[in-house]
Amino acid sequence: MQTGLHKRPERVIVFIIDGLHWKAPEKLNMPVFNMLAAQGTYIAQSHMIVPHHPTVGEYGQLHSSSFPNPVLQEGTLFLQRGHKMLQDMFAAHGTTAFVTNTKAYASVSSGFEINIQEPDISDEAVVDQGIALLHQYHIPYCRIHLQTPGNEGRFLSYTSREFPYYRNIWGAGSPYVQAVENADRLLGKLVSDLKQTGKWESTLLVVTSDHGQSEQGWHPVIDKDSTMTPLFLVGPSIAVNRQLPYFEHTDLSPTIAGLMGVEPPNTDGGAGHFIKAVLDTVPGSAMDHPRYIQTINRQLNEYNALRARIMIAGETDTYYSSLISYLENELLTPEPFYHQDRFLEWYKSGNTAHLIAANQLILEQMRNELSKHSST
Repeated sequence: MQTGLHKRPERVIVFIIDGLHWKAPEKLNMPVFNMLAAQGTYIAQSHMIVPHHPTVGEYGQLHSSSFPNPVLQEGTLFLQRGHKMLQDMFAAHGTTAFVTNTKAYASVSSGFEINIQEPDISDEAVVDQGIALLHQYHIPYCRIHLQTPGNEGRFLSYTSREFPYYRNIWGAGSPYVQAVENADRLLGKLVSDLKQTGKWESTLLVVTSDHGQSEQGWHPVIDKDSTMTPLFLVGPSIAVNRQLPYFEHTDLSPTIAGLMGVEPPNTDGGAGHFIKAVLDTVPGSAMDHPRYIQTINRQLNEYNALRARIMIAGETDTYYSSLISYLENELLTPEPFYHQDRFLEWYKSGNTAHLIAANQLILEQMRNELSKHSST
């Protein structure tokens, strides 16, 4: 069915390989991923907000997973109670389904009509259940999340030193490598079934991760690799053999919504946008992204480093101890630095561009104060 500028898919499947390092498709044996990426639009480094995971405070009460997960589902950096998620936008169009092998995503799974979260099953069982549901129901939106790669990345970050993959996800015998390559095989199993059942030509398939992976394992917030992951879209009206230079995970929900003909879940000042450069009717060169998330992540890392240096300076000069209090309690600036511990307050900035500008003012002040200390 022709709709507007593009042919609307009948369903979208978002296939998540947890903790997928952005280099994995080139370093590992991922023939299915690489074949499909070439058949669609590929982004080697899709950026997401730092994968911080507070378990205390208001965020810990609201969400059971790290920042990128609710951000992806809500399509905005400005998380607030009562926000809609992508699955809510498909409620009137058929059955929605989420299948995973962990309880970690309980807070982003509300609204799915079918919600399977079984921690003790394998990644293969997750894909098999997803396939069975696609056989049984008309599912316009299905999310299949394979947790094992992320788990293995986390485990090897503190495994015993005698293993060659100790703090090295690419090391010989790495269980992370095995889990990612198995996920690629399972992706092929899903695609084969879609083709056998005649659903492939009408399916929008999105393959990515919820966050990146440190080469030492897991996703520490100060590691840039934690905030990037590969992403591709393939399906009706998606440009073939196209690579885009930049994408943000906040853009994913509004882009899926635009391709599927539904409203985006949120349109506030922190929301991403429908990236039309994924369409075969729009030239890829037309994309001009402000790269907000890349900038914010850089600001967060610099703030944390400067704050640590100021606290060390406070050991010999109590002024610097006071400076931290002044900055964090808005005594020197009209707004606070919007750091990760204030994540649920970011909406108060109004829009992402202003948040970046407010942060920049404080970073400049911190640099200036530290330069005074170093010159004395």
